Amino acid sequence: MYNNLGAQPGVPRPPTNPQPNPFDNAFYGAGSGLIRGGLGAYGEKILGSSSEYVQSNISRYFSDPQYYFQVNDQYVRNKLKVVLLPFLHRGHWTRITEPVGGRLSYKPPIYDINAPDLYIPFMAFGTYVVLAGLSLGLQGKFSPEALNWLFVKGLFGWFLQVMLLKVTLLSLGSGEAPLLDILAYAGYTFTGICLPVLGRIIWRYSYYFLMPWTCLCMGVFLVKTMKRVLFAERVDELYCCGLKEIKAIQLGQCKHPS
Repeated sequence: MYNNLGAQPGVPRPPTNPQPNPFDNAFYGAGSGLIRGGLGAYGEKILGSSSEYVQSNISRYFSDPQYYFQVNDQYVRNKLKVVLLPFLHRGHWTRITEPVGGRLSYKPPIYDINAPDLYIPFMAFGTYVVLAGLSLGLQGKFSPEALNWLFVKGLFGWFLQVMLLKVTLLSLGSGEAPLLDILAYAGYTFTGICLPVLGRIIWRYSYYFLMPWTCLCMGVFLVKTMKRVLFAERVDELYCCGLKEIKAIQLGQCKHPS
């Protein structure tokens, strides 16, 4: 519209290139910089704290899966003796620990007979499915659907045992055991179930003698193990508090107790 007016007298022509205000740019740059810096620092703080929280909870509840498969033949033989014949275990039931980064770290199963593993539970579960399928075949009741149903029932029973152990620990005031530890402890029951199933294949009436015995042995093993798990967290906390106190004494932040 203003271009059509041309240079007519009495009609002011607006400036085409207004002069920028240096103060507005300065305030805008400073404000945007403060906002970006504040949001960046706040975001890094949130992300850093959340990542630490996630990592700590993952290590607490899930631990390292590779840890549970560090086994050898000697460990498997000795562990089966402890699980199936806990009355003959003359050693201690506590796990071997070592200080790593200001915390107690447990040695892998290959170096500690009392450490939980997932190799034996998975192998025992597979053996149970095979033996149960063979038993059905000898009875003339084998079918793919029956074998699948055995597999599903075994997994469901394993899940129920994990939930039962978790609820038991929570009710007794200790719910910090890693999930894979509880999964391993619950899976050891399949080693006991395999014996009655195998005995039933050899002699059908032996099942009624072997099942009560294996239930008793598994009960003793789980009681000994859960008793150790209940006190493991308290020992770890006392150890960490002792390390912190020693460091504080060395740095001169607290007085040495007389």
